[in-house]
Amino acid sequence: MDNVCHTLVGAAFGEAGLKRHTRFGNATLMIAANLPDVDVLVFATDVPSVAFRRGWTHGTIAQALLPIALTAVMLLIARGRPADDDDPPVSASWLLLLSYVGVISHVLLDLLNTYGVRLLTPFDWRWFYGDAVFILDPYLWLALGLGVWLSARRAASTPARTPRTPARTAIVVAALYIAAMCVTARVARERVLDAWSAAHLAAPRGLMVGPIAISPFHRTIIVDAGEHYETGTFAWPARVIFDPVVVPKSDRDPRVAQARQAPHIRGFLVWSRFPFWTIEATSEGSRVSVGDMRFPGRGSPFVQSVVVR
Repeated sequence: MDNVCHTLVGAAFGEAGLKRHTRFGNATLMIAANLPDVDVLVFATDVPSVAFRRGWTHGTIAQALLPIALTAVMLLIARGRPADDDDPPVSASWLLLLSYVGVISHVLLDLLNTYGVRLLTPFDWRWFYGDAVFILDPYLWLALGLGVWLSARRAASTPARTPRTPARTAIVVAALYIAAMCVTARVARERVLDAWSAAHLAAPRGLMVGPIAISPFHRTIIVDAGEHYETGTFAWPARVIFDPVVVPKSDRDPRVAQARQAPHIRGFLVWSRFPFWTIEATSEGSRVSVGDMRFPGRGSPFVQSVVVR
């Protein structure tokens, strides 16, 4: 998910009451909810960014160690910054617990979309895909943001007691929405799989029935048919429409075999789920480009190119 959503999740947990257990509780939750995305620093290097993202900093070792590191940093900050009279005391155990809540929430939310996450890094580098919730979901923003705002507003108007009901309600609503999207994603995938298999008398090599921005009742379809991809849309209650035009993979061309040797192309293929190739003649040779059907029409880093002489 995007960092707005991650931040709102951390803030909602804080306003729901968790921030009251320790000084810097709210800050710890919001930072931890974004901490695995520290791997965005790779964009400032020459490392293929999509190959590195959602790997080391989202895997099992990071899930265990990042909360410990954050707790140590927050304790150092607390030592160097005097507390206000109304601040709760610093609790190392609560800071650690809140750090784990934030980090784990981040990884679980990232698991929901089509980008994928390598949950078991570095022991297993497989990608896991939820294909349930679009990476930018305004409904989660609305539910969580409203809950955080109402709780903070009520707390400011009645400082003697801290109303936590709006934030807790927002968390429950967001959880129910996510659960519904996961269930409908599973059902939609089965409907599309049945429709395609019945038409072709065989199962596809790969299939994605992924979420679409804004509309939770429609999904985009990508089918790996072997030599090409087929695309389409799914709409509730059970309408499956396949596009008449297919997208060739074009992966058997000898120039593609040469392009695969380039380090940045190899890095891209680590991340790619439905790669397809295009070849364009230039004055220097053939420009071979690889993209991913999940993100068509996007520029770098979602498309990588190399000139093959």
